[in-house]
Amino acid sequence: MAGLKAFAAAAFLSLVAAALPAVAQTPPAESIQIGLSTDAVSITAGFSGADLTIFGSLENADPLVARQGRYDVIVVLEGPPRPVVVRRKDRVLGVWINLESETFENVPVSYSVATTRPLQDVTDPNSYKQLSLGASNLYMKPADVTDSPATIEEFTAALRDRKTATGLYSENVGGVQFLSQNLFRATVRLAPNVPVGTHKARAFLFKSGMFIKESSAQLEIRKSGFEQSIFRVAHDYSFLYGVFAVSLAMLTGWLGRLIFRKD
Repeated sequence: MAGLKAFAAAAFLSLVAAALPAVAQTPPAESIQIGLSTDAVSITAGFSGADLTIFGSLENADPLVARQGRYDVIVVLEGPPRPVVVRRKDRVLGVWINLESETFENVPVSYSVATTRPLQDVTDPNSYKQLSLGASNLYMKPADVTDSPATIEEFTAALRDRKTATGLYSENVGGVQFLSQNLFRATVRLAPNVPVGTHKARAFLFKSGMFIKESSAQLEIRKSGFEQSIFRVAHDYSFLYGVFAVSLAMLTGWLGRLIFRKD
């Protein structure tokens, strides 16, 4: 019996030893990392937009896949989420007035995308929906879920169109370029009216159309100079700022009345 147990133990150890080389030969999974040259961008009143460069690298990339160009990267710079009200104007008795509106919660104020190739050439639409990747796949949560689906869809489309028209939602096909088999550079657009706050940069790695990994980093956009001082006072001392603004308006109106008064 002791000999049988010894034989079984030896056989088990042999199986484990045989399996170890196979485990050791398993290649590590690919991953992606991104880095920003700065974690803060300061803008002034004369800011007219800019291109932001994001560098990244592929870790444990397969050289053969890289040479064949079967790695794709999509980089997104997403602005802070805020509530947005969308209004629809109709002509009533010759006058355009707001008749209907829809409020959406936690909508990214800005959303810039850079890709290695056109989105339809990277992966299938279902993957984009599962990842909520791309402006057309962002979920715009309505504040009133009891509204009809047709109404919500109509206002959602209008919101996306408005964001695109103002440059806050943009897409840069070819904005991600591989500098080598492992290193890449992405260029995303900052619109002239880009909002201040914490923005999130996200990079998505695809291999032959399959999503592999995601990496992210944060970017702070803030005002600088005199505009930043006014912005800080307005938020830190809102009551005093309101009193000052009203007083300044009254003083300006009074001075204007004196200057343009007809004797």
